[in-house]
Amino acid sequence: MTPGPPRIAIVIVTYNSAPVLEGCLRSLDEGARGVRLTHVVVADNNSKDDCLKIVGEVTDLPVQIVQVGRNAGYAAAINAGVEVLDLDALDAVLVLNPDCRLRPGSLLPLAESLGKPGRGIAAPLLVNPDGSLQPSLRRMPAVGRAVVEAIIGGNLAGRIGTLGEMVTHPREYARAGEVAWATGAAMLISTGLIKEIGAWDESFLLYSEETEFSLRARDRGWITWYEPASVVEHIGGDSAINPMLASLLIVNKVKLFRRRRSTPAFVAYYLAVVLGEALRALMGRRISKASVVALLRPSRRVHKLAD
Repeated sequence: MTPGPPRIAIVIVTYNSAPVLEGCLRSLDEGARGVRLTHVVVADNNSKDDCLKIVGEVTDLPVQIVQVGRNAGYAAAINAGVEVLDLDALDAVLVLNPDCRLRPGSLLPLAESLGKPGRGIAAPLLVNPDGSLQPSLRRMPAVGRAVVEAIIGGNLAGRIGTLGEMVTHPREYARAGEVAWATGAAMLISTGLIKEIGAWDESFLLYSEETEFSLRARDRGWITWYEPASVVEHIGGDSAINPMLASLLIVNKVKLFRRRRSTPAFVAYYLAVVLGEALRALMGRRISKASVVALLRPSRRVHKLAD
């Protein structure tokens, strides 16, 4: 970090985001209190609604719109947004979903946490609109964790020691510390890390792109740090109600595991995930039925997301 307030740019990815973008933009001024907010880039994935019109109406911040030209996905839009920034003139870049709201002063604790050696990504405490905890921290993907989650579910597994990949016990969110990875709805990334490991992997249209990026950073010795002094409200929730999005989330999780692990480990992980989704499908969970279909038909593409 250079002397003086941390120099931060924000990249917001939009896709038909009119219902939520105004609240996001209005939160930036207060959220950036204590830092030097140099740029706000809205990287748009060919929205069909009025979200880009909103940009010029609700904020006096210097906002630059980058048109991706198609619904290329979250990672591609982040890359397009970062590409227009002068990283040498910045300390960090905040990647932000349009359905996020920065709480006052939330950027400064994230920026300060990146001042420690080895830290490349800083993740805030995510809360739901009603103020309740939104579990956003994750442990390393592992076969054993997939098996446990298949049998007892991810929420319960995450509350028992380190059995689950998802961290769900509120106690774990009360203290700062290193994590394997965190939800990509809001994450501050040091420019040193961006320069070293490069762009986000655009082969993930949606979901697991932040996992891949964080784990690739971890491979190079960079730490993802959780900082609860920074609070960000995140509306989210589409993958919990949309079968197509839920199946894409599961398929990409398996796809990433396959890339990073041996074939025997992948087969065990894949079978555990299929078992878990099948058990929940038998209990009537519609999104799990869609996930099982997608897992058993790996060549099936989810075209509708780009419509």
